[in-house]
Amino acid sequence: MGTHLIDSNAVIEFLGGMFPPAGSQWLEALVDNNHHRLSIINRIELLGFNGNPSEMKVLSDFIGSSDVLLLTENVVLKTIELRKQTKIKLPDAIIAATALVHKLTLVSRNTGDFKNVPSLTVVNPHLI
Repeated sequence: MGTHLIDSNAVIEFLGGMFPPAGSQWLEALVDNNHHRLSIINRIELLGFNGNPSEMKVLSDFIGSSDVLLLTENVVLKTIELRKQTKIKLPDAIIAATALVHKLTLVSRNTGDFKNVPSLTVVNPHLI
């Protein structure tokens, strides 16, 4: 199964029940078996969302039960490398660099954002 880095859009869609059954079951198995991680950028994006109190509690609880990978020097250097190689937004570059440095598969609906990142494997739960 391996360990995966879950992008912010995938967290929101997973918690909101927006995935098809196969994608939802697959992601639920990752979470239940602790085969998932979040980037610090995902934490910032998710908690920066202006949801109602019950939505924010669900997001906060999910983040609290997840391993959040911080910005390390290796992630910073990989981010810089990716920004020089590709036209990628800074938050996406940090997420991609985090996945690459930690040898994780990225889970995201926004596969196009990461299509030019060499060696990055991206899985879209909508297509499972």
